[in-house]
Amino acid sequence: MTHRTTDAPGAAITWHHLDADDHDHGGGATVLGFWIYLMSDALIFASLFAMFGVVSTSYAGGPVPRQIFDLPLVALNTALLLASSITFGQAMPHMEAGRIGPTRLWLAVTGVLGAAFVGVELYEFSHLIAEGAGPQRSAFLSAFFTLVGTHGAHVTVGLIWVVTMLVQIGQHGLTGEIRRRVVCLSMFWHFLDIIWIGVFNFVYLYGVIR
Repeated sequence: MTHRTTDAPGAAITWHHLDADDHDHGGGATVLGFWIYLMSDALIFASLFAMFGVVSTSYAGGPVPRQIFDLPLVALNTALLLASSITFGQAMPHMEAGRIGPTRLWLAVTGVLGAAFVGVELYEFSHLIAEGAGPQRSAFLSAFFTLVGTHGAHVTVGLIWVVTMLVQIGQHGLTGEIRRRVVCLSMFWHFLDIIWIGVFNFVYLYGVIR
């Protein structure tokens, strides 16, 4: 079991490592199960990428990528998500050291960057729809909205998870169970970063330059 000790109000918090019982009772199974989930999610995104590749030139007389994609805006959004991955990475050493305040701080910064990413994506979608480039306009746009929207929905779920972890850490500290949840969230968040790099290169960048 994980223990927390304090010598006096405001004293440094010392955390003891998880003992063998914590690892034996569900810790490894939790992480393994989450890896299996990520692999299944990767298959979903692989299918969406494949679908987009098949219909990416089916414009039905509608706009082509270079006419509707705002690369500087997408590059900004990419920077926001990549920065959020870096800030999440900053939270992990603090979590391992049992420092609650810095862990929550970096998770909060990660959440702000992730929320900014979703906000820019919603702005892009609303702008495209207002310009008559909605998902019903062509097969290309249907696939685009499906792929990018699915990723955005995942980031939104990740944001809800970040807020949940901030609340739980504040209420219960960095217990073994909460640490495992943060580790799983970290895997999920970095996975979404990798997927977005594929989206940026394959959907946006390649779509504009070809």
